[in-house]
Amino acid sequence: MSTNLLSVASELDIGGNIQEYSWKWENQEVRVVYETLGNGSPVLLLPAFSTVSMRSEMAGIAKLLSPDFQTFAVDFPGFGDSSRLPLDYQPGIYKQFLEDFITTVFQTPVAVVAAGHSSAYVLELANRRPNLFSRIALIAPTWRGPLPTMGLNRDTATQGKNLMRTPIIGQLLYKLNTLPSFLNWMYGRHVYVDTTKLTPDFIKHKWRNTQQPGARYAPAAFVTGNLDAVDSQSNFLALVSVLTVPLMVIVGESSPPKSRAEMDAVAALPNVIDVKLPGTLGMHEEYANEVTDAIAPFLRAI
Repeated sequence: MSTNLLSVASELDIGGNIQEYSWKWENQEVRVVYETLGNGSPVLLLPAFSTVSMRSEMAGIAKLLSPDFQTFAVDFPGFGDSSRLPLDYQPGIYKQFLEDFITTVFQTPVAVVAAGHSSAYVLELANRRPNLFSRIALIAPTWRGPLPTMGLNRDTATQGKNLMRTPIIGQLLYKLNTLPSFLNWMYGRHVYVDTTKLTPDFIKHKWRNTQQPGARYAPAAFVTGNLDAVDSQSNFLALVSVLTVPLMVIVGESSPPKSRAEMDAVAALPNVIDVKLPGTLGMHEEYANEVTDAIAPFLRAI
């Protein structure tokens, strides 16, 4: 099922055992890369969906949890080091992938730490198959892509996704949206609080991730809202309100107003353990120490 790969670790990487999971979607072979670190009860680490989504954004949490847990950090199909095939990326792909990955890799119920947009996928699966999970921690959970959040209707956003997939115009648009200067601006605006952490090495690490063949297809679907696992706040809240798996939600105090309102609505539900910490949409990476301090006792209660 999996094979070990050679890698060169840096301070931004997890530095664990890199493996491959071979998965099929509509008869196409998809290579999924994941990385393990530590020993103990398993904890699945899911990065946030974004243009630069990659497992290394969970490096700080993985390293801090590794003395007590075995962490599994995953690159979603279409992101990071996983296959970036020109698929029609949609929620069905990730719903099926998450279920298949968990049922194949883990033999016992697993704890999950999910950031951002991956939260809704975890909640959806946990409602269908709660026996797969022991505990769930959501960090700055969101459910709606950037363009719909900015007010674009779904039809217009979908047209944008299709334009991004075209050979020439799409490649140009993607290049403009992944320039190091644009990535630096994006991180400074709503992903990181402390812009002094956005060093040239950090931005270069993110930029390299965007330059792989086929890199634009999945991010285009995310940005335009075509990877939204639910279509309304009420549906997102419903997934939380009926959940039977223990749930903790970490809210970023500096999150953008619309996203913060969504997080606060989730945190207010009676079956949620909520914690408010410094940070915004990238708090799982920027404030890994604070986040881990909050979630570790919750995970140890397994």
